[in-house]
Amino acid sequence: MYPQQIHGYLLQFFKENNCRILNDNDHYINVQLTIEMDKKIMNRPFYWKYLESTNGVPNPAQLTFITDKNKLVEDIKGEVVHFGSPRLSQLFQATNEMGSFVQMYEKVLDKPGERMILTPWLGVNYKISYYSDQTKEILYSLGINLMTGNVIEGFQESLSKVDLEKTVSGNTFNLPYIIKPIRALERLDAVIENSIQQDDHTWAEEAKMRWQKDRKVLEFFYEGVENKPDCYEIEKEAMDQQYEARIKIDIINGGLFYVK
Repeated sequence: MYPQQIHGYLLQFFKENNCRILNDNDHYINVQLTIEMDKKIMNRPFYWKYLESTNGVPNPAQLTFITDKNKLVEDIKGEVVHFGSPRLSQLFQATNEMGSFVQMYEKVLDKPGERMILTPWLGVNYKISYYSDQTKEILYSLGINLMTGNVIEGFQESLSKVDLEKTVSGNTFNLPYIIKPIRALERLDAVIENSIQQDDHTWAEEAKMRWQKDRKVLEFFYEGVENKPDCYEIEKEAMDQQYEARIKIDIINGGLFYVK
């Protein structure tokens, strides 16, 4: 997952959860959490319990997330967020818990006598995990135009540049979709599966070679032992599971977006 993808994801996540973006730089963002989001991700239940019991004034946290430390010029203090980092995993989990599907509309300025046409898109963020004794994870953000069937990559990043809201503006006309969202999702799933098929799978062969090497060591250790102990079978099974090559596809979140 590239830094710009993470940046776009963070922006979209906090905007959708009504957290105010105080500063949006190319390589970091500063965000003011709501009370609900502070309770969700800051892990300070005793603070909120004490505050509520004393009727104190709530002070939800402000956070700075650095999404590309290598390109950061300013002396910014913040939390570095990268793919696989605990914070990003926490936000993925929060997305799943709070609901992973949204419907949003591009905000359009009200101009007398003008109506803006908004086109429906289905956007889906996928996480592909390659497992063996080593793990590799890749994020794909795909969008499909529900009028034309056109599919684009980096959809989440493109949405981060659009001012979205949950309610439709009064001076817009939303085109009714031709492609049903469930059929569009099937098309995006097919794109992901094709991408996996076209990917380089030498990692699986390399894992198999490492498994064979470790298996030889295990067999050498028990060579000549006629009645092998239980620990031999346990180690062998654990080794088989450790080196087994497998691929998992997860949908992180998605939504129906009406944009210009």
